[in-house]
Amino acid sequence: MSVARTQGWFNLVSGMWPLVHRRSFEGITGPKADVWLLQTVSGLLVAIGWAQIRGAGMGAGTAHARRLGIGTATALFVVDVRYAASGRIRRVYLLDAGFQALWLSAWFRSTPGGRCAGMRGKRASSPRP
Repeated sequence: MSVARTQGWFNLVSGMWPLVHRRSFEGITGPKADVWLLQTVSGLLVAIGWAQIRGAGMGAGTAHARRLGIGTATALFVVDVRYAASGRIRRVYLLDAGFQALWLSAWFRSTPGGRCAGMRGKRASSPRP
């Protein structure tokens, strides 16, 4: 199974969990003051996961799935580490940060030269005056 599909399923399932059974999710991650925010993030993870699953193996779809995967993993990693380390959220989120680091590693290992798809062989161009 590709990194895109695997991470897509991870994002889809982890996004569905609080929507399907909020009590068990909050039992592990702690109570949430803003349920609307929990539902928004969950819905976004479901949408991202679905896009990754559907785009995997479809040329440009794989490149988009990679960009979504790297962007999502980076954002979740930074938030998990910053707020778990400060005690704002439970330390269990450091476990999620570990998963996000693994996704980033998988993406960069699966890309020749360790660069994002779409960047191979391209140089930054400067705007013309």
